[in-house]
Amino acid sequence: MDVLYGLHPVEEALRAGSRKFDHVCVSRERQDHGAAQKLQRIVDLCRSEGVRLRFENREQLTRMAKTHAHQGVVAVVRERSFLTIEDLMAAPADGHPHLLLALDGVEDPQNLGALLRSADGAGVDGVLLPERRSAPLSAVAVKTSAGAAEHIRIARVVNLVRALEQLKEQNIWCVGLDERGTMSYDAYDWTTPSVVVLGREGEGLHDLVRKTCDHLVRIPMAGGVSSLNVSAAGAVVLYEAARQRRVGKPETAPLPGGVKKKKVKGLGAL
Repeated sequence: MDVLYGLHPVEEALRAGSRKFDHVCVSRERQDHGAAQKLQRIVDLCRSEGVRLRFENREQLTRMAKTHAHQGVVAVVRERSFLTIEDLMAAPADGHPHLLLALDGVEDPQNLGALLRSADGAGVDGVLLPERRSAPLSAVAVKTSAGAAEHIRIARVVNLVRALEQLKEQNIWCVGLDERGTMSYDAYDWTTPSVVVLGREGEGLHDLVRKTCDHLVRIPMAGGVSSLNVSAAGAVVLYEAARQRRVGKPETAPLPGGVKKKKVKGLGAL
């Protein structure tokens, strides 16, 4: 059994139907009116879905969640079932080109949660996580995602490089974010079927993953540091992709001397 805690994670798991609930524990004490209303909404959802309820004191909830950040609600749930890469390769229901996210060794659960929240907000079709060298989809990750992790489609893969190759065989371009990339992230044509590949905290992409990518893009940095935190960088790129898909790709930007650089897409277009 797994544990979820926090108002948003538990409510979104109930709404999404992505978990099988054993029971939900709710605090007997209500600290303020706003929290009481949110807790009552969870209680009502549990009753409408036939989920068992227990009312406990806050100390018991803290012991269950192993943190004081439970916000008065803890759920005991079955382990989440993950999809396969074949599930993610299926055509999106609305017919738009694929936009996927692949994480190459993101091990901090808070970074994972933040990335899942951004992926859900940007309309990503699915996320690929390697079975090894990856943060688990823990209560911390789900809490950080504010419950978005319960809505996003996630596949676990044994070999990320092989998974990327499978995507390429389906004409989905692999675009790695790397500070050594030669192209700015907003110069790529995100209206094409693409998977954004993000690397490890502080280390970036593994060499073989980097070589597998069709393109390497970077985020230009104007300050004294060379890169953003992986979750912040992922949000920047994903929302640029969402913007292009919503309003169309931007006009090509002029290079020095008045020469315009063409938007690029596809293997060998650099």
